[in-house]
Amino acid sequence: MPTITYQGERIECTVGDELREALLEVGLSPHNGAANYANCGGRAVCGTCAVEVEGPVSEMSEEERSRLSKWPHNLDSGLRLACQTRVEGDVEVTKYGGFWGQKRD
Repeated sequence: MPTITYQGERIECTVGDELREALLEVGLSPHNGAANYANCGGRAVCGTCAVEVEGPVSEMSEEERSRLSKWPHNLDSGLRLACQTRVEGDVEVTKYGGFWGQKRD
């Protein structure tokens, strides 16, 4: 079983689980502040679940690529949308600041 490490927590999941759902299932959120309530519900439209992921995950979908190519995101940032990312092994996830999670210190 893969392990997701996020905000000091270790979560076990199944290969192929959607990262956003795996986090929400244990009471953790890939969103910041108001984005916890004002988000697209996992449809790759809003971009508020953007996170940095280290480890084996699915390839980027066209929907994800499209959203991450628009403001305030940038495809070169290396961020992924938790709602479009499927866990394929042990991963470490980092959420940055800002409404969309794109502001690195």
